[in-house]
Amino acid sequence: MKTLRSDSQHPWHRFPGRSFILALLILASGCTTTIPRTDLPLITNESCGDQVKVVTVPLPVIASSPNEGITAGALSAFLIHDTRDEIYSLLAPQLNYNQNFGFTGTLYGSVNPSPEQNIEFNLSQSQKKNFDYEARIRDISLMNGNLELKGFLGWFADGSSRFFGFHARTPGEQETNYTNREITYNLSATWFLGRHYYLELGHRFRSVSIGQGAITSVPFITEKFAKQDVPGVEGFTTHAPRISLIYSTYDSKTLPTYGGYARITFEPTIKLLGGAEDYRHYEVEAKGYLPHDQEKRFISVFRLMYNQTLGDTDNSKVPFLEQSILGGENTLRGYGKNRFIDNSFLLLNLEERIRLFRWEIFNVTADWEVAPFIDLGAVMESFDKASSRNFEFNPGVGFRATVRPNIVGRVDIGVGKDGPAVYVGLGYPF
Repeated sequence: MKTLRSDSQHPWHRFPGRSFILALLILASGCTTTIPRTDLPLITNESCGDQVKVVTVPLPVIASSPNEGITAGALSAFLIHDTRDEIYSLLAPQLNYNQNFGFTGTLYGSVNPSPEQNIEFNLSQSQKKNFDYEARIRDISLMNGNLELKGFLGWFADGSSRFFGFHARTPGEQETNYTNREITYNLSATWFLGRHYYLELGHRFRSVSIGQGAITSVPFITEKFAKQDVPGVEGFTTHAPRISLIYSTYDSKTLPTYGGYARITFEPTIKLLGGAEDYRHYEVEAKGYLPHDQEKRFISVFRLMYNQTLGDTDNSKVPFLEQSILGGENTLRGYGKNRFIDNSFLLLNLEERIRLFRWEIFNVTADWEVAPFIDLGAVMESFDKASSRNFEFNPGVGFRATVRPNIVGRVDIGVGKDGPAVYVGLGYPF
């Protein structure tokens, strides 16, 4: 997911929602075709019939960011239907250009063999620095729905990464750039224990190397910060088993509209398993969905989360990208990714998801939503040292298009002290 920030020097971004409106207008230029299933291997099966309906929707790609510069290009979304006229799979090839990364080709895909199963992949390669190869799988059909398996495998590089230092009030003048290269996987199995309780066991691995960034106008991270002051800046490895106890009354495992959720997680990184250091993550999260009418056109959603990272003696050796971090499309949406780093964070997200209308186009039914939101959060040394003056207040508004059972496209516009930030991507933020 890209971070797009409005730029007053670029007239397109004086109106951050304009690209979303343009996308709606361009939907009219889409088309529906029928293709033999034998011509669509891997992304169809018998449930799609012998002749497969494919809806094609072209969209522009226009972005302007102080971090990345101007990005422009185009994509086409291909929606493949089954015989029930539900979306079985989605393919979205994309080509764009950015002066810092050159041309970037991307192929995103999502396959839904059943409402309980989903496979996603993303293949992206730029001419300079950036690449992203990843795959996700989710299966909630096992043991009559009492066992959920999830897996993620990724290999990527981001040449626009930023580091501002540690603690809550790091000034913008300390901004530095680097390339973050990672190989990572995340596996989990979740068992239903009864009466809304679940037990999750998982394991997370990441191997990180830090290199010269792609943005030459911003100093490299070690030009402003000494290596000994930024643990992990010379690379690190994480091996972290994880255990979570979960309570959930959601009405859906994919796109809930009602219910509550609570989770307590303990995740130690262990040096004996190959981790860089011995340290521990503790996390508590609570979420809730409260509809205000029978048709669920108005749904209030909240998330409250606390995260703490503790080393065996202190946190001076915990890699900086493994500490408690806020900023980005899923936490503080008024700031860029990884904007604030410290030993702990406290985060509150509130949004009102309002379904404006249900629109059927090319026999695809989508719910179109607007979601005003507030993000409030801060990093801190520990919970007892939280200070109200360190909390960031990020109001904003989101625009979403939802195709059930599990496809969500969104544009979120958040406002922080550095100005507005615009995030475009897939999936709800929480």
